[in-house]
Amino acid sequence: MLFILCYFPSFSIDADLGCDSILLKRDSLFSSPFKTQPEGKGKRHEVLRSTYTENKIAGKKKLTNNSDLKYKAFRPGELWLDDKGQHINAHGGGMLFHEGKYYWFGEHKSVNTSCALVGVRCYSSTDLYNWKNEDVALSVEKNDTLSPITAGCTIERPKVIFNKKTKKFIMYFHLELKGQGYGAAQVGIATSDQVTGPYKFVKSLRLNAGIWPVNMNQDQRTSKLAVDDFKEWWTPEWRRAIEDGLFVRRDFEGGQMSRDMTLFVDEDDKAYHIYSSEENLTIHIAELTDDYLNYTGKYVRLFPGGHNEAPALFKKEGKYYLITSGCTGWAPNAARSAVASSIWGPWESIGNPCRGEGAEFTFESQSTYVLPVSGEKSTFIFMADRWTPQCHVDGRYVWLPIKFENSKPLIEWKKEWKLRD
Repeated sequence: MLFILCYFPSFSIDADLGCDSILLKRDSLFSSPFKTQPEGKGKRHEVLRSTYTENKIAGKKKLTNNSDLKYKAFRPGELWLDDKGQHINAHGGGMLFHEGKYYWFGEHKSVNTSCALVGVRCYSSTDLYNWKNEDVALSVEKNDTLSPITAGCTIERPKVIFNKKTKKFIMYFHLELKGQGYGAAQVGIATSDQVTGPYKFVKSLRLNAGIWPVNMNQDQRTSKLAVDDFKEWWTPEWRRAIEDGLFVRRDFEGGQMSRDMTLFVDEDDKAYHIYSSEENLTIHIAELTDDYLNYTGKYVRLFPGGHNEAPALFKKEGKYYLITSGCTGWAPNAARSAVASSIWGPWESIGNPCRGEGAEFTFESQSTYVLPVSGEKSTFIFMADRWTPQCHVDGRYVWLPIKFENSKPLIEWKKEWKLRD
């Protein structure tokens, strides 16, 4: 999520914040999670002020050993406890299936801040219901204030892929530098020899500096219109200029912005970075080098000026599908979807994939990843976050099955479901 300045004068951000006085969503809300406010209003969860500590965020459900935890179904929006009896802390996450196990990587959230005070956490599972806490995969730097990933920076939407040639695990994430709000708009890259880490930070950067998108024509590249030519944003003239690459030209020398993101590895092992760019107004898809550590320089713009974030890309029967959201801060909005026969496009918008009560707000959540389930033909899980800015660590996970109707993805609310339902 974007445009949240990480400044909290009442607290130190040198260490993780406890949960001595937190805001917990009332669990009974999730029996009917779509009726908190009238349609068209900015929805907010009802909350209760409580006195739990962070390691008791699961309330009285805290478990004592692995055998106590036996989930047999998904329950979207509810507390989801790991093998230690704690609510899973892997927000904005992604998934890697490797050697028979699923590995879930996500942002370790604290209570009163969305800044990174710990890093990226990893969990493992063989059945997708029950998860083992594998500890922190990528740690922020707590002693090096000059590091781009020093404690207090912003690390969002981490994704990990495996390079079959180098045998390295590669992590990408959206990085914002400490104290700079969301102005840096960089991608961070880290690597590890082991799937669970520790991951070593390699570099951070803006993307494809000095290179034009392949689908931006010569007139757009050479236009003399500049950002300073517009006294007001959001006018029809400004919107047309955005579509014609106003911000691409502005950022051409220094590199394109990269915020909300995902990774996708195709059947030929080519990897792609999909990210929200141009002040969150346009999605870019960029091809990675064979070692997955750099960019080939080939990239395209999707839906210029469409104001999309939270991209999740997957492939089914030779077609590429993309699910995104609009840009409304922490508040949910209607999901969007698109389809293409080539990852380079052309991409066709096919509307909101969600259906039924709550669809206009994506069931109070925002996309982060689409998981193809190993061994289950044409089974895909829509992974989404239900953000809780009142108490970030209490954010919930909304996982729902993706069905297909007339070759279009369809997502419907289910209070509880199983893989073979």
